[in-house]
Amino acid sequence: MKKTIVYFFALVFIYSCTPQDAPNTFTDSRDGKVYKTVTIGEQVWMAENLAYLPSVVGPATGSTTEPHYYVYGYIDDTPTVAEAKATTNYSTYGVLYNWIVAMNGAASSSSSPSGVQGVCPDGWHLPSEAEWTTLINYLGISVAGGKMKEAGTTHWLSPNTGATNESGFTGLPGGYKHNNSTFYYLGTSGNWWTTYGIPSLYDASYISLHKDVSSADIYSTDYQCGHSVRCVMD
Repeated sequence: MKKTIVYFFALVFIYSCTPQDAPNTFTDSRDGKVYKTVTIGEQVWMAENLAYLPSVVGPATGSTTEPHYYVYGYIDDTPTVAEAKATTNYSTYGVLYNWIVAMNGAASSSSSPSGVQGVCPDGWHLPSEAEWTTLINYLGISVAGGKMKEAGTTHWLSPNTGATNESGFTGLPGGYKHNNSTFYYLGTSGNWWTTYGIPSLYDASYISLHKDVSSADIYSTDYQCGHSVRCVMD
């Protein structure tokens, strides 16, 4: 009888730590792009970076008040959406958004859920720090980053510390666009906006995964930087 009980609880534990697809995919009605999704704890996340791209500029264009979309490494005197979408970095890592785009005119939010749709499709929203923290706590503070990162070194540079992708989040190292007009850290870090910002400082927070650590960390940066976006189901 004791063996049966232990076996039952072992099954429950294994099941609870295994990513569940619910639903398996979602289609963004704005451009027809299909995204993989994953349930982690009680949250349903997109398992890919958002790739919605209605316009595009090069890294030399930046603003703390105007919306700008970037694709890592795409630099052209006359940038076009079609050309940007044809790049490998777009198909792999999606789009980098400044915070103005990410929020789509909404005010800073610390709530859970955030209540900010932002650049996300209908039925989805931009996660707050609190929602990211819920994810990190569920996975384990010291190891959450490893459980969120895609395993191996196909996209991440070595050593990709602790990476197992146990959560199914499949975090990729899409780098970012710095406010000094340069792209940085492709292969080294993945960075995603939250809904928390300080308007007086033009500063907003983001979640970062890095090749050298197994944690997921929260930092803040200038509104005009370009970071990736992951959406959470409403």
